[in-house]
Amino acid sequence: MNVTLSGKHALVGGASQGIGKAIAMEFASLGASVTLLARENDTLDRVASALDRTKGQQHTVLAVDMSQTDELRSALSGITSPIDILVNNTGGPPPGPAHEAEIAQFEAAFRLHLLAYQTMVRALVPGMKSRKYGRIINVISTSVKQPLHNLGVSNTIRGAVAQWSKTLANELGPFGITVNNVLPGATATERLASIIRNKSTKSGITEQEATDEMLHEIPLRRFARPEEIAHAVAFLAGPSGAYINGINLPVDGGRTGCL
Repeated sequence: MNVTLSGKHALVGGASQGIGKAIAMEFASLGASVTLLARENDTLDRVASALDRTKGQQHTVLAVDMSQTDELRSALSGITSPIDILVNNTGGPPPGPAHEAEIAQFEAAFRLHLLAYQTMVRALVPGMKSRKYGRIINVISTSVKQPLHNLGVSNTIRGAVAQWSKTLANELGPFGITVNNVLPGATATERLASIIRNKSTKSGITEQEATDEMLHEIPLRRFARPEEIAHAVAFLAGPSGAYINGINLPVDGGRTGCL
């Protein structure tokens, strides 16, 4: 199976930690040059210094807040090397029920996710179209298949991103550009730790009890490692995923209760 990314240039969002960092590390190990996108320059520099360079890659950083649309657009305009692979990935909205969320929470999530992703697509897709090649992979959530408890704003925004992605897949397929979604389940990141702490506080149980309840919902009885999500993303980004387009790929240990 061909999963090499040699000669490709990838832009990875949320690359300073968690799943985004794992994707950047995986891409670099497969030969890609990687541009790391997140808010904090120092953290990005540390990640960049740890990336594989044995195949002659050139790794760069792009420190910008994805919720600041104008700043993001300006930063993207400074990229001089063509981007072959775009990974849209950013942190999820805070937990809480949808009916209690303020309008501002929905607006902030919409801007951080859908508007940021659209900004990147507008900046990078023209180059992909001219080269008749591109991969766009959105790291979202299994909530697009089955809403998750106490993640009301996230469920709403992730669903919008999934429909946007499917629309892009239909539009961009004729140009040799695939668009797919990877749907991580509960993954051992700081985001998950925050959800567990919130669940513990709201329910009056210990964090271990909250963890055990979540694990019981997963047939494999463990959380994913960020690297396992990265493997799925890398498959879709590489030559072996060339005929996969417009799908939602759950990587969740079997937790999602539907096909």
